[in-house]
Amino acid sequence: MSSSQTVVDREMFVQALRHMGEEDLQFLNRMVVERLNLLAQARSTVQLAQFAEGDRVEFTTQDGSVKRAVVVRLNKKTASLRTDDAQNWKVSPVLLRKVAAG
Repeated sequence: MSSSQTVVDREMFVQALRHMGEEDLQFLNRMVVERLNLLAQARSTVQLAQFAEGDRVEFTTQDGSVKRAVVVRLNKKTASLRTDDAQNWKVSPVLLRKVAAG
């Protein structure tokens, strides 16, 4: 939902927050965390759908090196990869780039 389509006016929501007790705030926190997790999972699913087993991909590791790999399996949140140097990795699909076979 975009910010122009909010369900509750933000100012009214801020005022309501100021009057909530600890129990209500903890409940609201759980609801917010659940919603954020659901949105992240949906985004991950969309990103994973861009890949299939057998696709050639590359990604940049935390140390800045670029690894080339083949997608072995698509998991719930990651892709299992087998790199050209025979390493196994589980990588978020947002970090992957498709490359031409070869």
